[in-house]
Amino acid sequence: MALALELQERGYISVIATSPLYRQKVEAAGISFHPVRPDLPPPDAETSAEIIRRVSNARWGPSYLFRELLVPHLRETYAETLAAVTADGGADLLVSHQVPLTAPLVAEKTGVKWISSVLFPIAFASAYDPPTPPQLPALRILAATHPFVARTFFGLGKWTTKSWVEPIQQLRQELGLPRSQNPIFEGQHSPTLVLALFSKLLAQIQPDFPANTIITGFPFYDRKDSQPTSPELLRFLDEGEPPVLFTLGSSLVWIAKDFYRVSIEAVQKLGRRALLLIGDKRNLPQTKLPDGIAAFDYVPHSLVMPRAGVVVHQGGIGTTGQALRAGQPMLIVPFGQDQPDNARRCVRLGVGHTLSPARFTVPRVVSELSELLDNPTYREQAAKVGRRVREENGTKTACDAIEQVLHR
Repeated sequence: MALALELQERGYISVIATSPLYRQKVEAAGISFHPVRPDLPPPDAETSAEIIRRVSNARWGPSYLFRELLVPHLRETYAETLAAVTADGGADLLVSHQVPLTAPLVAEKTGVKWISSVLFPIAFASAYDPPTPPQLPALRILAATHPFVARTFFGLGKWTTKSWVEPIQQLRQELGLPRSQNPIFEGQHSPTLVLALFSKLLAQIQPDFPANTIITGFPFYDRKDSQPTSPELLRFLDEGEPPVLFTLGSSLVWIAKDFYRVSIEAVQKLGRRALLLIGDKRNLPQTKLPDGIAAFDYVPHSLVMPRAGVVVHQGGIGTTGQALRAGQPMLIVPFGQDQPDNARRCVRLGVGHTLSPARFTVPRVVSELSELLDNPTYREQAAKVGRRVREENGTKTACDAIEQVLHR
């Protein structure tokens, strides 16, 4: 969304091609839309909660995402991506996210200029900066002992996922294209340009990154300027000390379980105020919220995070970027996918702690929040990191690079 809006400001026509679920949001922002399967259910549907639960599973999430959600729709996704690229006289450039597995095929088949992007460092699977595997986070310690060890683990990962991506290779053969490298690893990257859409503070260019990689900084986007701010929210923020902010991003709120109950009990024991971004009213307790605690379905992170005392979040890359930019200490509760790796990198920066969902209990949360609130080191380091992240302009840097490819 951020890149599309910036490119439109520069005079280009932007089209976002993705799941029909997002049509209303995209078109409401003034961006053209093209539907591409899989067609996901709305987030408040019971089936959606089950999908989120399975995708977020630390052990089986990646397998479910590829084998159950993406691969069964390969041919439809290819056809609809091809239709989007060739519509209205044809696109001049395709910028792909790493999840649509057929974008490289469309680029190769049509010859359209193609830029790939990644949203988080784990996507590069670098032997020189090994990621934290969600299935077994402790494995990262062993992988980091030597690049050879990390490469051995990555080789095992490629062997494990070979059957996952074989249908992609079969489709390539049907289209008259040669077999590619593993689409989950090297095969996802464009030979022209790879946009790493995160801060250089999270990861630096490594020797085994694609040679044409640019780390741009975060391309921030939320709905801060597109809807009025709740007066009730502003009153709450103004009437007391900075609250502890609890959020699970845009997806995990649908499978929050006891997250908000534990959060409420923990801040009560600490005698602190709290702001809950619940996403779904079912996450509210049956009784009235205690004094000093407020809850809202959605509030732009860029509005409330800078005014928080501590930010407690799930470690998704969008939420992580906003929390880093806000310059506040954080407690990260990662579930799966990229979240454990993002959390580790934030801890390395000295801006907070991480806690697994299984250990998110009232006594442990009280202990963690007490340390983050009382130890000024975290606030000082978070403020320093926040200043550096705010100096980056990921949207401008990425769009400058896109324009250079367009004008070659």
